[in-house]
Amino acid sequence: MGKEGAPAGTPAHRSPAPGPGPDTPPGPAHPPAHPFPPSLPALPASPSPPRPGPLAAPVLHPHGGGRYADGPSRGGAREAGARRAWVDGGMGRQNVAELFVDTLVRAGVRRLYGVVGDSLNPVVDAVRRTRGIEWVQVRHEESAAFAAGAEAQVTGRLAACAGSCGPGNLHLVNGLYDAHRSMAPVLALASHIPSSEIGLGYFQETHPDQLFQRCSHYCELVSTPRQTPRLLRTAIQHAVGLGGVSVVVLPGDVAAEQAPEESRAYDLATTRPAVRPGDAEIDELARMVDAADRVTLFCGSGTAGAHAEVMQFAERVKAPVGHALRGKEFIQYDNPFDVGMSGLLGYGAAYEATHECDLLILLGTDFPYSAFLPDDVRIVQVDLRPERLGRRSRLDLAVWGDVRETLRCLVPRVRPKSDRRFLDKMLRKHERALEGVVRAYTRKVEKHVPLHPEYVASVLDELADDDAVFTVDTGMCNVWAARYLTPNGRRRIIGSFSHGSMANALPQAIGAQFTDRNRQVVSVSGDGGFSMLMGDFLTLVQYDLPVKVVLFNNSSLGMVELEMLVAGLPSHGTSYRNPDFAAVARAAGAYGVRVEKPKQLAGALKDAFRHRGPALVDVVTDPNALSIPPKIQADMVTGFALSAGKMVLEGGVGRMLQLARSNVRNIPRP
Repeated sequence: MGKEGAPAGTPAHRSPAPGPGPDTPPGPAHPPAHPFPPSLPALPASPSPPRPGPLAAPVLHPHGGGRYADGPSRGGAREAGARRAWVDGGMGRQNVAELFVDTLVRAGVRRLYGVVGDSLNPVVDAVRRTRGIEWVQVRHEESAAFAAGAEAQVTGRLAACAGSCGPGNLHLVNGLYDAHRSMAPVLALASHIPSSEIGLGYFQETHPDQLFQRCSHYCELVSTPRQTPRLLRTAIQHAVGLGGVSVVVLPGDVAAEQAPEESRAYDLATTRPAVRPGDAEIDELARMVDAADRVTLFCGSGTAGAHAEVMQFAERVKAPVGHALRGKEFIQYDNPFDVGMSGLLGYGAAYEATHECDLLILLGTDFPYSAFLPDDVRIVQVDLRPERLGRRSRLDLAVWGDVRETLRCLVPRVRPKSDRRFLDKMLRKHERALEGVVRAYTRKVEKHVPLHPEYVASVLDELADDDAVFTVDTGMCNVWAARYLTPNGRRRIIGSFSHGSMANALPQAIGAQFTDRNRQVVSVSGDGGFSMLMGDFLTLVQYDLPVKVVLFNNSSLGMVELEMLVAGLPSHGTSYRNPDFAAVARAAGAYGVRVEKPKQLAGALKDAFRHRGPALVDVVTDPNALSIPPKIQADMVTGFALSAGKMVLEGGVGRMLQLARSNVRNIPRP
C-alpha cells in the first residue's frame, strides 16, 4: 500500500498528511463542535518561504526559478529512487495554475478530485509537481464533487474538485448541490474554453459562471491573471465562512499565463466564530422556559459539538429530546431523554413529544417537513443561520446564535424543574412504539428469503466498527440508516439528506476513505444508486481504497414504487434486471461475495470487513419487506411522505429498542 491517499507505488517524497495519523483532525473522538470547519491555516503571500512540517508549500525562489517536481505523474509506477527535479518556471515566476494549486495547499486542501481534460492541463500539471496535494482520478465528475463534499464533512476542512470545460464541469453540478445543501466547504474549479472565444459559440462552450450560481455562495470568472490571488482568497473565504460551495471559473489559457507578483502578505479568517445571542433574547427564552410546564427539544445537525450542553439543559427542564435525520449522529447517543426521530423516516415518540408539549425548542435544525410540526404550541428556534429562522413554522421567538453558546448562556438563567411526568410519559410511549414494531424483522428471520433488509441493517450495525463512517444512498437505504445504524459519538453517518440525490453513497465513501485508510468506511448502497455511478467502483480498485460496499439489492427502485402504490398507481419502470454484483466486483479486481440466505450474512460481512482492500457484499433483499398499515391519515402528507411515513410505523428499529427500554428503566420510581 502506498502513502495515505495514494495508490501503491507513490514515491516516499510525496508528503503524507501531517503527523503519523490520518486527515481527521486531532482531538476527542466525537464530531467537531462545528462540523464545517474548525479552522484552516493562514495563507502567506506566494513568495514567502514554506512553513515547517510535512505539508510545507513548494519553495518559490525569491529571484525567480520554478518548483519542485515529483517526476512522471500519472498512470503507473514511477522509477525507483526518482529525484525531485527543479522545474524552470519559464518566465521566472509562477503561472496562474501554479498559484491556484499552491493556494489550495496552504488552505489545507490535500487532494483535488476530478477527470483530466485539456483545459485543465495547466492545473493538473501543477498538481503533479507540487508536494502536499495530489490529483485523484475518478471516473465521473459527479463522483468528484460527492467525494469532495464527503471529505469536507468528515474532516471539517476545505476540500476541492475540478471539471474540464463544458460537459466536464457540468457533471459536477449534482454533487455540488449536495455539498452546498449539506454546508460542506468545497472549492470547485470549473475550467473554461479559451477566453478569446467566450460568447462566440465555441466548441464545448457553456457559461459556468451562470450555471453554478444556484449551488454556491460564490461563483466568479477569472478574466485576467491579476484577479487570481484576491478572487481565489474570496472564494475560499465564502466556502469556509458560510459553509458551502465556491466555484472558480478559469479559462485554460488564463491558467497558463504568468501570475502577478504578490507584494504583501495576506491572511484569511478561517476560524468559525462562536455566535452568542444578545442578553435580551436569552432572557426572553429563559422566561418562556420557566413559564412552560412541558418542554420538548427537537435537534438537528446544528447540535454538532453541543451534546453535553443539550443533555444538561434537558435534565434541568425535564425535556424529552427528539431529532431530525441529520441530527441523529450528534444527539441520539448517551441520551437518557431520547424519544426518537420525527419526519418522513421517523420512529418512536418524537412526533407525540413535539405535539403534546406547550413549548417546543428547535435547536440547530432546518427540518423541512412542516406537516410534522405542530401549529398550536409555542415554538422557539435557535440557529446560526438567520435566514433559516421561521421559514418552516410560525415562531414565538427567533434566536440567532449557535446552539452550544446559546445553551451555555441559557442554562444558568433557567430555574430547574422537578416534574418529570411529561418526560416519563414520552419515554414510555417511545418504548411501546418500538416494542410494537420490532417484531416486523425479528420473527422467523432465519427462514425469510429474500432477506429482510431490516435484518441486514441490524446485523451490519452490530458488526461495524465503533468509529465507522457510513455513507448512505437515498431511498430505502435512508430508512435503514435512520432506524438501524446506532450512533455513539464516534461513528459518522453521511448521506444526501438535504438534496436527496441517488448514487451518492459510493462516491462519498471514496472521499471519506481517502481521509484515513485505517478507518472503516461502509457504503450502504441500493442497487439503483450503485449502478448509476458504478464506474467509480473502479476508483476503489485503482487506489486500493478499503471501502466496503454493502449492497441492498432488491432489483427495484423501492421508494419510488411505494410512492406509486400510495398514489393509487400500478408500479411501472421501477424494476431492474441486475447482474451478480459480487461477480462484477471480482471481475474488477476487488473482493466480492453474494448473500442469498440469512445464515450467510454475518459470515460474509465479517469476511469483507477483514479483507484489506475494497470489497462488495451483494445482499439479495426482499422488495416487499415493509407492509403499509392504515394508521396515517391520507391528508397529512402526500407522495413520498405518505409512503415513507406509513412504512416506518411497521418496520423494526434495531438497537434503539434497547435504548428505549434502558431509558424507561431509569425513570425514578416513587
